[in-house]
Amino acid sequence: MHKILVIRFSSIGDIVLTSPIVRCIKQQIPGVEVHYLTKKAFLPVVQAIGHIDKIYSIEKEVKEVIDDLKKEGYGFIVDLHHNIRSAQVKSALKKKSAAFPKLNIEKWLLVNLKINKMPGIHIVDRYFETVQSLGVKNDGLGLEYHIPPKEEIDLKTLPPSHQKGYIGFVIGANHFTKQLPTHKIISICNGLDIPIVLLGGKGDETKALEIEKAVGSTIFNSCGKYSIHGSASLVRQAKKIITHDTGLMHIAAAFKKDIISVWGNTIPEFGMYPYKPGSHSHIMEVKGLNCRPCSKIGFNACPKKHFKCMEEIDELKVIKFIKEKENS
Repeated sequence: MHKILVIRFSSIGDIVLTSPIVRCIKQQIPGVEVHYLTKKAFLPVVQAIGHIDKIYSIEKEVKEVIDDLKKEGYGFIVDLHHNIRSAQVKSALKKKSAAFPKLNIEKWLLVNLKINKMPGIHIVDRYFETVQSLGVKNDGLGLEYHIPPKEEIDLKTLPPSHQKGYIGFVIGANHFTKQLPTHKIISICNGLDIPIVLLGGKGDETKALEIEKAVGSTIFNSCGKYSIHGSASLVRQAKKIITHDTGLMHIAAAFKKDIISVWGNTIPEFGMYPYKPGSHSHIMEVKGLNCRPCSKIGFNACPKKHFKCMEEIDELKVIKFIKEKENS
């Protein structure tokens, strides 16, 4: 079993969450080559998790790489995506494989009937079930993310007010119902009255400008200005991170940052909460809502129109938590 193929096509957070499995395979199986199959859009993230000998990537369809994968002669396939594409790969290669349990029925019961049959373990531990037959065990060291040195952000390029420390605030997420309303973010930033770096991508630029205008000089708006590695560098150098359920949350956990994670329509019980973050981390959520979770992923608008899962987040508690732990 000289070569093992790991499959995870997307996305940022999910790929970062595969880093312990990749590391443990590489370190615990003598002489093994670890290959990884992903989408081209996520190549930089896969490269950052380390311990990988070769990466294959696709634009859309697995037929783009099947012929090359067949030539590798894999001894085992670790399917950490468990979808139609990964099934196509396994069918074509005809090698021994294992796929992680997606628990779609359990998630459906929780979303639609509010019956919780989830196992109560993190998705990383579910990932490790795929490599039990190989004798690979979780080393307990958590996630990894390695920033290329040339993409590290020199804090001297930030405003002088932010060069001696700041709070990182991840303001976006893939879905609206995972995001705090802008007025809540503004309220938290004004209440903190300390240097804050807004973190996000191109899609967060409009919101970031509104926050920057409303809050003023305590804000440095980095949204859309840096690559994923640049944003990760700003996460790594932050004192603490406030974040939604999104990819940068998992990158923050990889750096063992203290994280205040704010949850809307999704819930930590799905098993995607920060994995082994700093010891002064905290989950903020509105418990007791009979409509939550309304989706395992998210929506572009609240299905109930009231958006209580985010509107009822107490920003004063976020502010108090940050200030209490600021010197810890």
